[in-house]
Amino acid sequence: MATELHKVHYQPKDWFTNNYSISTNSEREQKASTNCRQEGRYLRNETYAQTKWDEYHNNIRLGDRVDQIRKWKEILEKVLQDLDEEIGDLSVSKDLAEQQLEDMNLATDVNVENLTLREGHYGIDLTEDDPELELRKETQVINGIKALLQQRISESFEQLVRLQEARQQVQADFQDKNIAMDIDIDQYNLSHKSPNISFKPDPLRVPKGSTTPCEWEEFSHYNAQRAEAEVRGSRTLRETIHHNLQQARNDLETAQKSTGYSFRKRMHEYERAIKELEWQKKNLEEEIAELENDIRELNLAIANKRGPMKLAQTRLENRTCRPSVELCRDAPQYGLTDEVKQLEATIAALEEKLKQSQ
Repeated sequence: MATELHKVHYQPKDWFTNNYSISTNSEREQKASTNCRQEGRYLRNETYAQTKWDEYHNNIRLGDRVDQIRKWKEILEKVLQDLDEEIGDLSVSKDLAEQQLEDMNLATDVNVENLTLREGHYGIDLTEDDPELELRKETQVINGIKALLQQRISESFEQLVRLQEARQQVQADFQDKNIAMDIDIDQYNLSHKSPNISFKPDPLRVPKGSTTPCEWEEFSHYNAQRAEAEVRGSRTLRETIHHNLQQARNDLETAQKSTGYSFRKRMHEYERAIKELEWQKKNLEEEIAELENDIRELNLAIANKRGPMKLAQTRLENRTCRPSVELCRDAPQYGLTDEVKQLEATIAALEEKLKQSQ
């Protein structure tokens, strides 16, 4: 029992050493605590300032980003306006070309009808004269104009398709930027006191399909450049179409005037030929009348020679009845013989002339 109640007694120096150790440890811990508190305050102040500056800088970045998006929105909106205007203008030009092509059908019908009607000429009048040649030239002009207009219409259709494709691309980019700007404006307006903020799972992830700022700007720049290039090409095509339309009207008018002039010239030639033929017909009719009158006179002359011929032949025949030596070839005999021969020659000449006249 005396052993259990026995306690250890320390020396005074142990007591002092222990007190000193406790005091030293306390001071060390107090110093460590003070340092920790100072470091905590510094860290708290530093992180507060860093957070404020980070928030401030990101607000600046968000504001700058909104300005960049707004700038590209304005550019794309202007491009869209130009595209819409050009699509409308090119559609009008295309409609004008189609109307001009349809109007060419009338010119074709008139040209074909003229050529067909001229095929109805007979004989020597079926000639390859100036109107015929001009009509064929007009046919070539009309066919050339129709082929050119059809080509321009096809080019206009293809250009309209490219303009629509460019517009769809720009419109999609414009709409995406609207959405992106609304999102960034909302983020700009958020603060740590906003009611709709919360912790998010894996906020540092990089979403699929993310692009770099350079790729972002190049994409919109390409869309704008492509659209502007298509607008320039469309304007050039419209100028070409309007030039072709005017040139087509001029060429057709020139061809029609040339054809009309050749027809008027040919009609004048026909009128002169008709007057000449009528004059010749009149002369022929007068000549025929005179010839018919001469034929009647010839027939009458031939008939008038029959009496003298009968007389001379009768005299010759009756004188053959003279008796004996009285049957003399005297002067009357020779005279009557010459008279018969002369009458025969005269009648033969008159009959030959009558034959020629008939």
